[in-house]
Amino acid sequence: MTARTSDWPGVRPEVVAEVVAGLSARLQKRLDGAAAKLAERPVAREGDEWRVEVDEETVLVLHAPGGVIAVEAGVRCGCLLAPACVHRAAAVALCPLAEAEPAPEPEPRSDTHGAPGDPNGRPDADPIAADPIADPLTAVELAAVRHLHRAAAAVLAAGVSGAGAVSQAELLRAAHRARLAGLHRPAAAAVTVAIRVRAARSGAPDHRLVDLVAGLRELLGLTTALATGTAPVAELRGTARQAYREEGGLRLYGLFAEPVLTATHAGAVSWAVDADGRLSTIAEVMPHDDAAAAAPQAVGAGNRTVRLGDAALSHREFSRAGLTVQGATRSGGGRLGAGASVRAVRATGAAWTAEPAARLWSEPASAQVARALAAQDLPYESRPAGSDLLFLDVTLLGTAPGPGGMPQLLARCTAGGAQGGPVIVLRPAHEHPDLPFRANLALLATAPGLRLRVIGRLERADRPELRLLAIGTPPAAPDPLALSADRAGRVNLGLERLQTADLAASATAAGIGPGPVGGSAGGPAEGSEDGPADGSAAPAPYGPPVHVLGRRVEQTVTTGRHALAPSEASAAADRGLLRAAGLATAAELLDGLRAAAANQQRDVFGRIVTDDHEAFATAWLTAASYTEELATALCASAWSGEG
Repeated sequence: MTARTSDWPGVRPEVVAEVVAGLSARLQKRLDGAAAKLAERPVAREGDEWRVEVDEETVLVLHAPGGVIAVEAGVRCGCLLAPACVHRAAAVALCPLAEAEPAPEPEPRSDTHGAPGDPNGRPDADPIAADPIADPLTAVELAAVRHLHRAAAAVLAAGVSGAGAVSQAELLRAAHRARLAGLHRPAAAAVTVAIRVRAARSGAPDHRLVDLVAGLRELLGLTTALATGTAPVAELRGTARQAYREEGGLRLYGLFAEPVLTATHAGAVSWAVDADGRLSTIAEVMPHDDAAAAAPQAVGAGNRTVRLGDAALSHREFSRAGLTVQGATRSGGGRLGAGASVRAVRATGAAWTAEPAARLWSEPASAQVARALAAQDLPYESRPAGSDLLFLDVTLLGTAPGPGGMPQLLARCTAGGAQGGPVIVLRPAHEHPDLPFRANLALLATAPGLRLRVIGRLERADRPELRLLAIGTPPAAPDPLALSADRAGRVNLGLERLQTADLAASATAAGIGPGPVGGSAGGPAEGSEDGPADGSAAPAPYGPPVHVLGRRVEQTVTTGRHALAPSEASAAADRGLLRAAGLATAAELLDGLRAAAANQQRDVFGRIVTDDHEAFATAWLTAASYTEELATALCASAWSGEG
C-alpha cells in the first residue's frame, strides 16, 4: 500500500477492530488486496467528510469530525454488501491510527510522596512497592492479557511481511479490550506496535526496525509479566492519564528546544531547569494531516507562544530566557501543567556556564550514561524528565569513515579541560532531511578543533554515540561561537540553522577554514584521509559478535518465524562464532529460538497445524531481552573506557 497518510483522516484503533471484525472469513482474505486497490483511488475532502469513489456506482464516505473517525458509523459505503463490505475495512486499514482522546489535566496532588490513583477504583498506592500477590489480576484482566499476548505472538510469528490488516485489527481489538479492563500500559504498547507495523509495511520514512523490535519486546514482556505475576501489577497496569502534583512557585531557566516529528504529530518541546537542578518540559505538539508539511510545522512550532500562564514568549525565546511560575503543577515525567490556576511571567535566563544550568555538565560522562541506561528499564511515563539526555563538553575531531564507509563526525569528550575522554560519534537527533539537524552537523564537520558544550540524547551502541540536540560555548573557550547577542551563546540544532559566519571566529582560532563535506554528515576533514584531523583513532566499529543473535531477532520481526530455518551449516557457523567470542548463552538462545521456530506440528496431509505461537514467542522474548541487556552493558563499558 502506497497511499499518502495526508490523504486520509485518522481513525481510532477500536474502530479498525470493529470494522474488520465484521467481515466474513472470505472477505478478510481479500482485505490487503482491496486496501492496495483503494489506495490508488483519489480522495476528496469536504469539511469533516472524506469521499472516495470506489467505482462508477460506489462511493465511500468517511465522517471524521476534527479529522478523526471516532465511531464505526462514521465509515459508510454505498455498495450492496455494506456495512459488512471490504471497502469499509480497506478504508480504515489505510487511515493512520489516531491516539486516544487526551484526558483533561487531573487535579494536582498536594502530597509530594503519593502515587497516581489506580484507574480501576483501587486506593492510591505506590506502584513500585505494590505486592503482585496482594493485588492480583482479576479474571477480566487476565483474559484480556492472554488475548493481547496471543495477538502479539501472532504478529511476531507472521512478521511485518505477513502481518496484514487482519492481524493488525486483531491486535487493536485486544488492545481495546485491555484498555477497557484498565490495563492502560499494555494497551498503549499494543497500539504502538500496530502503528510501527503499518509504517514498516508502507515504507514510511520514519520507520526504524529497532523501534519495532523494542515495541514487540516491551509488549510481550508486559503481557508475560502480568500473566505470570513476576512484577508489581500496579506498575504494569499503568494509568489512563498522567497525575500532576502541586509544585508551588518555580523559577525556571530555559535550556534548549527541539522539534517533535512523528507519523501523526508535529510540534516543539522546550526544556528548562529549575533552581534545584530538576528538568521540566513544555510541549506544543499537534496532530498533522499532511506528511509533507509535518517537518515545517515542527520547525515553525518553535515560534509559537509557550502555553504557560501569561507568558508571552516563544519556545525559541524561552530556550534562552526564563520564567517565574506561581501555582505550578508538574507530572512525574517532568511535564509542566497549564491549568487555569497557573501564573507565569517572563524572567531572565541563565547561561549554560552559570548556575543552575552549569551543574548539569559537572556530572562525569560515565555517570550520566549509567543514569540514562537505568532509566530505560522504567515505564516511559515514569522516567524522570531528561533521563536520556547527556550534558558534555567536547572537542570536534573532524570526520572519519564509519561502518559501511559512511562518514561520521567524531568528537572527544573533555571534562575540566582533560583530553583523555572517550571519542564520540555525533549523529543528528532526527534523520528527516527537512529538519536542520543534518545540515548543521555537516557544517560542524568543517571545523575540527572546535570546542563545544553540547546537549544530546544517548544512542545505545557498543561505542559512544550521541544524537546532538543543542550546542554552545564551554567555559573559557579560546574559540567561542560567533553568535549574535540575542542567541545567548547557544543554538537549537533542530529549530535553527548554523551559518558559516557562526563558526568564523572558531575557524580562525583553529587555523582552518570551511572545507568540502562528503555525504550527509560530512566527509573526512581536509588533510586527513582516514581519520580525524588530530590523528585520533575513530571508535572501533566492531565489537563482540552480538549482531549474530541480534540480526536473527530482527529478522524474525521482519519476515516471521519461517525465516529462522537456515541450513544446518549456517546454524553451526553462527553457533561457532558466538562460542568463540565467549557468548555461550547467546549461542544457546539462538539454538533455542531456531528450535522453537521449527517446532510446528503437521496433520496427516503434511499441513502445518495452527498453534498459538506461545513457545516461539517465549523463545524470541528471551533472546531479545538478552540482546537488550548485553547491548546496555556494552554501551556502559564503551563510555567508561573499558570497551
